[in-house]
Amino acid sequence: MSLFLEQCFEKMNQGEVIVAYKGNIDSNLIANTLSMVELKLENFDVQNIIKKKLYNVLVESLQNLYHHVDTPLDEGIDDETKSNFGVFILNKFDNGFRISTGNFVHKDKVEIIKGKIDKINALSAEELKEFYKFVLNNQKFSEKGGGGLGLIDMARKTGNKLQYNFFDYNKTYLFFNLTVFINF
Repeated sequence: MSLFLEQCFEKMNQGEVIVAYKGNIDSNLIANTLSMVELKLENFDVQNIIKKKLYNVLVESLQNLYHHVDTPLDEGIDDETKSNFGVFILNKFDNGFRISTGNFVHKDKVEIIKGKIDKINALSAEELKEFYKFVLNNQKFSEKGGGGLGLIDMARKTGNKLQYNFFDYNKTYLFFNLTVFINF
């Protein structure tokens, strides 16, 4: 793996790691990860409602990762980054869980992504509920997903702001990191 990706992964890797992965993201990996996390959550003395929130947000996070990854078309990049490359880490802290995902995005998408997340982060809980209904009833769905419903749903379920970063990769692609906290 390139030094760049190792550094991004390390920035995401804090707390007690429950599961961490970097590589090709596909539907089998997602299904296996969800099954593994469900089993691992049985070992934590946490309310079932928190486990349910965590699981639901993890599903949304992994689906976003799977559906919205871009692939840099550079010569000279590692083979592992040539198709659906992504990273995700689920960590436990004293006050909750953190889900952090990362994937490449084309620079043309950065402002759109920022705009969606910033709008979601600016809304109150009631406004998020109304916005979710509005998007559900009025948004055109792309072939890759639900027009931002997953991001809205993650913010609604956790009651927390979505945190994000973009790391420069090359002149065409950035590495997008999305982090969601689920408090106890």
